[in-house]
Amino acid sequence: MKRFYDEASVQEAEDGWQVTLDGRGLKTVKGTPQILPSVPLAHALAGEWAGQGENIDPTSFPMRDMADYAIDMIAPAPQAVIEKLGEYGDTDTLLYRADPDEPLYARQQDIWEPIVSALELSEGITFKRVSGIMHAAQDAGTIATLRAHLITLSPFALAGVETMTSLAASLIIGISAIREGADAKALWDAASLEEEWQAQQWGRDEEAEERRARRTADFLRACEFVRLAGGSQQI
Repeated sequence: MKRFYDEASVQEAEDGWQVTLDGRGLKTVKGTPQILPSVPLAHALAGEWAGQGENIDPTSFPMRDMADYAIDMIAPAPQAVIEKLGEYGDTDTLLYRADPDEPLYARQQDIWEPIVSALELSEGITFKRVSGIMHAAQDAGTIATLRAHLITLSPFALAGVETMTSLAASLIIGISAIREGADAKALWDAASLEEEWQAQQWGRDEEAEERRARRTADFLRACEFVRLAGGSQQI
């Protein structure tokens, strides 16, 4: 598609801010006014539009796409996403460890245990750790507490958490990444621990490394999206 506008900017709107193209406010893919919860997020989306060349690249709007998803899909029915995320909590990657006599186990303990323990402490819950791949269901109360925490998040925060949780296969990582002062890259590295371990043992594959780089970028962008939207508070 040819570029059809000259200027992308931001204007205040009812209940938030809106990106404009030559003064016309944008809507989501479903036709809802694209009202954003913060000026920084609005400027990030405007930057995606401003950065287009003569032809518009529809794949170069990741922030816009997450915003549209938050507005069109999550805001009307947040419970569906919360239920889905709760399922990740029951099968969280960080809770499944190697056997204690394997070298990988020590690294998992060093990297994963502080992250898991910190979330347990902050939420007043206890996770079951498992050695091996056999599923062990978490206590219903633990999952209920996690879902209750997710209910407090804004649709924009939920959109970011869902993306990060899916990429990391870990709700523990997804929730931890939006906490104040969180080191998103360190959390992503923790989520990728087993993948990195295998690469160190057996060598690196170029295609796998490229795929991992894309997933890393997607994770960090989702974390930045939540930060720009104003963190985890309800909007």
